[in-house]
Amino acid sequence: MTQTIEEPGAPGSTGTGTDGGSGSSGTMLVLYLSLGGLAFAVLQSLVAPALGTIGRDLGASTSDASWVITAYLLSASVLTPILGRLGDMAGKRKVLIGVLIALAAGTLLAALAPNLAVLIVARALQGAAGAILPLSIGMIRDELPREKVSVTVGLISAIFGIGAGIGIVAAGPIVEHLSWHWLFWLPLVLVVIALVGAIFGMKESPVRTPGRLDYLGAGILSVALVTLLLAISKGQSWGWGDPKTIGLLAVGVIALAVFIPVEFKVAEPLIDMHLMKLRGVWATDLVALILGFAMFGTFVLVPTLLQLPAATGYGFGKSVSQAGLFLLPTVVMMVVFGPIAGILNRKYGPKLPMFLGTALVTAAFILPALAHGAIWQVLASGVLTGAGIGFAFAAMSNAIIEAVPASQTGEATSVNTIARTIGSSIGTAVIAAVITSHADARGLPSDDAFTIGFWVCAAVAVLGIGAALALPSARRRHEQAVATGVSDVPPEPEELHLPHASHKA
Repeated sequence: MTQTIEEPGAPGSTGTGTDGGSGSSGTMLVLYLSLGGLAFAVLQSLVAPALGTIGRDLGASTSDASWVITAYLLSASVLTPILGRLGDMAGKRKVLIGVLIALAAGTLLAALAPNLAVLIVARALQGAAGAILPLSIGMIRDELPREKVSVTVGLISAIFGIGAGIGIVAAGPIVEHLSWHWLFWLPLVLVVIALVGAIFGMKESPVRTPGRLDYLGAGILSVALVTLLLAISKGQSWGWGDPKTIGLLAVGVIALAVFIPVEFKVAEPLIDMHLMKLRGVWATDLVALILGFAMFGTFVLVPTLLQLPAATGYGFGKSVSQAGLFLLPTVVMMVVFGPIAGILNRKYGPKLPMFLGTALVTAAFILPALAHGAIWQVLASGVLTGAGIGFAFAAMSNAIIEAVPASQTGEATSVNTIARTIGSSIGTAVIAAVITSHADARGLPSDDAFTIGFWVCAAVAVLGIGAALALPSARRRHEQAVATGVSDVPPEPEELHLPHASHKA
């Protein structure tokens, strides 16, 4: 890895900056980054509830219309690690401006789209903005004083969960009272404000790692992610035993198996696989994969259950707009618990909020798995889900920051973002398959479908608790930080004692 460059007098890897990282300029930096992240996250989920309306308006089948979501996922997964690495190399602000331009162009094109093909291209452009999270976290780490980093990162990370929830909540009312085109006009306002702020209200982040982009690694990883996500996204409609699905899964696994040894041998890898061997990194990425599954499992199960006719005996007969409003408690809890996780991280490290987050998410699925016949049970599940995701999402970003050098923040958080994206795709596909495979004589999902779906999510979330407990302890984190050159981990944080057999780590 080449030498990190820091501008004279600028904040270094410790995050203890000069006047550029404090006061009103620091506040505006966080505001602009938050708006860009919120717009991207809203666009990620906003389209899904309106997919049927979009398909009918554009004269497309449900299967064809689903490419609006698939194109977004594929673009985000492929471009996030590449743009995150470019940010580390060339400057995070420069790359962020380019990403926001692509997001603005894609959102404007989607709002004006006259047909499905144009809308799919627009969504692919929007997907490039998946790099906003790693770029934002890198800029916060570089620019803000150390004592503000964990809380601010907690807020930014929570915003990505909040935005996804807002998208689900807002889609119904927007389509019902305006049109599906407004699904893009409204977020475009946020994107434009964030873009103007990035151009005129931010200075370039000083920490860089000059080098060349790993084109071979980027190509192999792109093939792996595209084939895997395409198979996962389309497996339900194509059939899991279809040769296309099996073939794509096989190609994806082989490409991923080839990518890992290639990255170990390349002088300047796209993703430093040595970082992936750190417990603080791989355990956090596993939590991201699991919580991505759980969060989007909620977004499939809860609205579907709420919208089923009350005559079924287990549905609640709510409209799309009403069902979305029942997810508001989830969004509110994400807003509240993201910054709280940052405060806990500053005192105890990321292990405690990540453990609490995964435990709350597990409880959030066990409750409706046991009983979901009353509306309070659905609402209580949503509250627990929001609190858990708010805790865990914030802790994930802080765990990555504490495990890797500042010059590699972009590539490490990019991998974490990809893990979350893949988890959300798997969660959506698996829970959709559970619901459709357990239908009654009328073709409606049976009550057992929801019970099984909630138990599946609970079982997956339990794995998240194990991954959270695998995070290094406070002392181990400091030793690892010294070994890897991470200077913003305090030498004597308060120890956290969790009930885990391997706590000696």
